Amino acid sequence: MLEVFFIKDVPFTFEEMMMDFKNNVLGLQLPTDPRWVDIAQMSIEDILVDHAYCEQKAASSCISLIVQYPERAKLIEMLVPVVSEEWSHFERVIEQLRKRGYELGKMRKDEYVIALNGILKKGGTREQQLVEKLLMNALIEARSCERFKILSQNIKDEELQKFYYELMVSEAGHYRNFISLAKEYMPEDYVQQRWKEFLFAEANILSELNVRGDRMH
Repeated sequence: MLEVFFIKDVPFTFEEMMMDFKNNVLGLQLPTDPRWVDIAQMSIEDILVDHAYCEQKAASSCISLIVQYPERAKLIEMLVPVVSEEWSHFERVIEQLRKRGYELGKMRKDEYVIALNGILKKGGTREQQLVEKLLMNALIEARSCERFKILSQNIKDEELQKFYYELMVSEAGHYRNFISLAKEYMPEDYVQQRWKEFLFAEANILSELNVRGDRMH
């Protein structure tokens, strides 16, 4: 079983981020099925469309947290730049679609995120509910990092290799932000235990989903 690590409350360097991937600091308990990247390459239009909406939803999620918790100065300080970055990623994915003559198309049902919503605990204090939302965002960012890494290392399109490598680095920073914020609002041992529960639940969810090449998650 993979060990779960937690980030330091200091700015991270690129070298630290790469060590995160080498040592699995992201903590994911189940790696992506190796078949996914091969299927994804055959339906890159669908992957890009789904990815665009993932970035849009990531930006919207951060905005929602800011609106729901306007009194949390640290949260606003850390998430406002993330909103800008996620929206920038959305624009960049749209650019990749246009370069290839593709249209954005309609948003698709996100079975992965729908299943993840079942992990969230209801009730509790305002701080506990905030931590639930922060850890959910951290989990999605961690899985995105893993998928971006796989694409950057295996996809044949050289431009997309570089593109996904750059986004992998950025998403790793977002993952760290969410975990760090969670530890701001609840004790570290609480966050650690809850994060472990998220990770194991996510692994079970992923094991039950069909391997699809038209979805980023």
